Amino acid sequence: MSLPKVLCFHLILMLSAFTGAANGYYYSRWTKCIHSSRDLSDMVYIDNYIFNKDVHIQFNSTVGEYVGYTAHGVYNAELYNKDPNQLQQERAQVETYCKYNAKNRQSAIADKTVAPKVKLSSVKQAGGRHPAVLMCSAYRFYPHGIQVTWMKDDKPVKSDVTSTEEMPNGDWYYQIHSHLEYTPKSGEKISCMVDHAGLTKPIIVDWDPSLPESERNKIAIGASGLVLGIIITAAGLIYYKKKSSGRILVPT
Repeated sequence: MSLPKVLCFHLILMLSAFTGAANGYYYSRWTKCIHSSRDLSDMVYIDNYIFNKDVHIQFNSTVGEYVGYTAHGVYNAELYNKDPNQLQQERAQVETYCKYNAKNRQSAIADKTVAPKVKLSSVKQAGGRHPAVLMCSAYRFYPHGIQVTWMKDDKPVKSDVTSTEEMPNGDWYYQIHSHLEYTPKSGEKISCMVDHAGLTKPIIVDWDPSLPESERNKIAIGASGLVLGIIITAAGLIYYKKKSSGRILVPT
């Protein structure tokens, strides 16, 4: 079940009766639209009337009328409920305000998807029943719903697996990290499978235990340096031979 989605509108109608007064009176109005289904059938509209940070009157579309929470709020709620035009306007907000804005939000933001980037790496063991730990990282994906599954020899693994929550990056994207503790076995195939709404099919990354990632990087850097050294040496020899062939030997 998806988390409730909330659209909020906070309007400060009046701050203080006296500018600069330390003990002023604050009156505000905060409206909220809450739903969890994609078809918006469970949409709820809430209109809060707030006095000095306390809600004293509230309209809830599931109730269909105003409710007072203080003596002053009860008195005014009864007056509002006697006005059929005001009640009709509040009840209509579910369609005209909540569902209208929620549909725009879904088409502009929520319906967009970004496929995750996946990385599989070995991490240091901090303690546990097994000598090795792998980490499968999925990052820069949207929306936040994602499934990370570990597999051994193409069969799902449930034990010795820990995962973080889907963490927001603060830029609309999310990331998640899953760890697998295991004991290396010869010929065993370990994979990480990631499924997301932005993918046409799951991403499967196989672990290559031949060398740790850091060692593979060192070898790649060393090989690049060796090739560069050979090229420089060969260029020097060619230059030396050309210079030598152009000299004329004079007997002394």
